[in-house]
Amino acid sequence: MAEPIKNRRPEIAAPTPQNTPASNAPISSHAQQPAVASIKEEDLDRAAAASIFAQNPRLVQMIQGRLGSLVGRSSGYIESLPPAVRRRVAGLKGIQKDHSKLEAEFQEEVLQLEKKYFAKFTPLYEKRAQIVNGKVEPTDKEVEAGEEDDEEKDDESKTEKPEKSSDNSEVSGIPEFWLSAMKNQASLCDMITDRDENALRSLVDIRMQYLDKPGFRLIFEFAGNDYFSNKSITKTYYYQNESGYGGDFIYDHAEGDKINWKEGQDLTIRVESKKQRNKNTKQTRIVKKTVPTESFFNFFSPPKPPTEDEEDDAATDIEERLELDYQLGEDIKEKLIPRAIDWFTGEALAFEEVDDMDDMEDPYVDEEDDEDDLSEDRDDDEEESEDDDDGAKPKQEAQECKQS
Repeated sequence: MAEPIKNRRPEIAAPTPQNTPASNAPISSHAQQPAVASIKEEDLDRAAAASIFAQNPRLVQMIQGRLGSLVGRSSGYIESLPPAVRRRVAGLKGIQKDHSKLEAEFQEEVLQLEKKYFAKFTPLYEKRAQIVNGKVEPTDKEVEAGEEDDEEKDDESKTEKPEKSSDNSEVSGIPEFWLSAMKNQASLCDMITDRDENALRSLVDIRMQYLDKPGFRLIFEFAGNDYFSNKSITKTYYYQNESGYGGDFIYDHAEGDKINWKEGQDLTIRVESKKQRNKNTKQTRIVKKTVPTESFFNFFSPPKPPTEDEEDDAATDIEERLELDYQLGEDIKEKLIPRAIDWFTGEALAFEEVDDMDDMEDPYVDEEDDEDDLSEDRDDDEEESEDDDDGAKPKQEAQECKQS
């Protein structure tokens, strides 16, 4: 029988909703840590539990529901405090309510400030749309300001500037401006299929407007195309009337316009053909049916919040889709629209990568303990090899033996 590994620390699972007790011990408690079973006992317990759960899926759902109902429940510690201390706790909660009111006022003022500056941004967005669609040309001052930025970023651009061409009839505006910008934005790029691109080439502008109550509307304007008759397609994001923790606005739901697809041009579905054979006559026929398919234009048909009748797994899936849908709207509102030219040129990607790096955790962890364990394992293996072979075989053969 193999001996247990020497000096190895027992592995203790991090606390999770599944292994954290419902009643937390008071801060002053000196309760001892429960003893950890041996490796063999753990393996047996896990195998038995896995077998039980595999045979009783409803038991798993019941346990998960029970654990979910325990979240946020009092541990009984506050109730056990002396009356004078509980009175002070209640007083602090009253002060916290005043703080929450101020937080709500702060968020409301922030929203009003955003609207104030959005009104100042709007003329710039309108000028951008005119240039993109070839209605006006940028001024010499605007061009020089843009070229100065390019020269600062790349010394090679300090060469002689090409002579300005007087013939501007070949290309109007900036073709595929918004399609290119969207494809450089990671969250949007993943949604755009090859079939979508032809339709999105007719996209002439993306605008945003605030609602009278908390919320915003995204407006996609299109030129005439072969896919749908809409001149604009909008999507509106609504917030709840009550503020959340910290005074933040709470997202409620979104609504999108119906797209008036031209016959046979709906990009959100595809046609599947299936051959069927008649059992009696042996004749065959082709049956066609439409099935949903991936498309950027599904963005305008947002998921609806889950109902109480939804299964847990289905509700979780819908919640994740709602969160993704809202994040896409925020990305368009906060990133794409304000800095569309930077997404078109790809310069915004550099800043996006920096943000992603800041959010990432350090992938390297301290492995000193593991290295110690590995060295101990190697020592044990070498000792066993020497005992078995009495030093007759070289180490190389022992290593090959371990690999086989």
